[in-house]
Amino acid sequence: MKALVAAVILALGLPALAQEAKPLEPGRESLAIPYEKYKLKNGLEVILSVDRKLPIVAVNLWYHVGAYHETAGRTGFAHLFEHMMFQGSKNVPDDVHISMLEQLGATDLNGTTNFDRTNYFETVPSNHLETALWLESDRMGFLLDKLTEEKLETQKEVVKNERRQGTEAAPYGMAREKMWHTLFPLPHPYHGDVIGSMVDLDAATVEDVKNFFRTWYAPSNATLTIVGDFDPAKTKALVEKYFGSLPVAPKPQKPQVAPVKLTGETVIRHDETVATLPMLTLAWHSPEYLTEGDATADMLATVLATGKASRLYRRLVLEKQIAQSVDASQQSIGAQSVFTIEVVARPGVSTDTLKKEVDAVLEEVRKNGVTAEELNRARTRYDTRMLSGLESVGGFGGKADVLQSYNQFVGEPSYLAQDLARYQAVSQEDVKRYANEQLRLDARVVLHAVPAPQAPAAPKENK
Repeated sequence: MKALVAAVILALGLPALAQEAKPLEPGRESLAIPYEKYKLKNGLEVILSVDRKLPIVAVNLWYHVGAYHETAGRTGFAHLFEHMMFQGSKNVPDDVHISMLEQLGATDLNGTTNFDRTNYFETVPSNHLETALWLESDRMGFLLDKLTEEKLETQKEVVKNERRQGTEAAPYGMAREKMWHTLFPLPHPYHGDVIGSMVDLDAATVEDVKNFFRTWYAPSNATLTIVGDFDPAKTKALVEKYFGSLPVAPKPQKPQVAPVKLTGETVIRHDETVATLPMLTLAWHSPEYLTEGDATADMLATVLATGKASRLYRRLVLEKQIAQSVDASQQSIGAQSVFTIEVVARPGVSTDTLKKEVDAVLEEVRKNGVTAEELNRARTRYDTRMLSGLESVGGFGGKADVLQSYNQFVGEPSYLAQDLARYQAVSQEDVKRYANEQLRLDARVVLHAVPAPQAPAAPKENK
């Protein structure tokens, strides 16, 4: 999510639209993204941002529903709808949504689901903006007209196969799921993860799915963002034409869930049946996206495991030569984030050995902090990751997605300057304090994913 922000830098110097942006810090005004935000009478939120660089327009629609909004026994519905929304609606034949757009020259065409939202996006030549808006409005307003038992069963099988490939048959997939369930036990809505469970997918009925759609896919629970080369007045008229007549529905209430608190070290040992090398994972709860400590966690993760000069890579991979790979990350999400360190062992090395070395590195950070050079290097690497590949107005992580992300989490689409300032403000003392307060030994989950012992081969018979 955080990597989305870089694309908006490309908007510098654009002519201003009517803005609702909050005042920026002195000297940061040039980072403001020109935009206009308004609502239709049915509650649909609309964000417009003109970008004249190329004759293209990005259409990006966020429904403010993800795995967090699901209930126990009904997990995976948001992700299931990501698939269902491409299967045809009242005025769009089955399975032609994508092909219609591709024939018009559309790019960056897809949909994704996470814990906090489901998004659909496409980038089209400017003269085909109306078609893209019509397609999005038809499935928002009239998907259920064409939702059948047969379509549902087909997409349930597609999602179940996706789960098999990404979780059940993937190296460490089931081990990671076991760790996630420990971090977020039932009834926390994060428990099911985005993909959901086979049991819940099998149990889903057409009426279950229709009720989920009626609740969460209303105009009042969506934001439409349009970025690119378009005429604002004509575009407003098109938005009104295709979305303004959709019925009013009450805005659903977001579930309120208390944060999970770990009260000790929970150790999980999992017999890994797919992977051939042991893997150690350490996981902690951490501050949610864009809140105090979130940027600090990003910086520490980079210091620990990004690049050959990072502490864990240098010690475990280069010096000790006990690890095949190392990774550290802050998975920033809306209700409660997760900080993880993941290390894959070299052949013959145990996860207990890895744990001892990782804990030694963490203890060094707790006692002595990190250097100014490490922190500056982390900022540079983070900025590079932010900028890389984010030059488009559309697609996942493009400018339209950036505006959507800031709008959902802080209510302000033009939040780039404030976000970047978080990373500039992280100090050595902040990192040291975070390591001591957040990465505690008595508040974490430790996963040992170890290949299952192989049964000895049967002796060959002599003939």
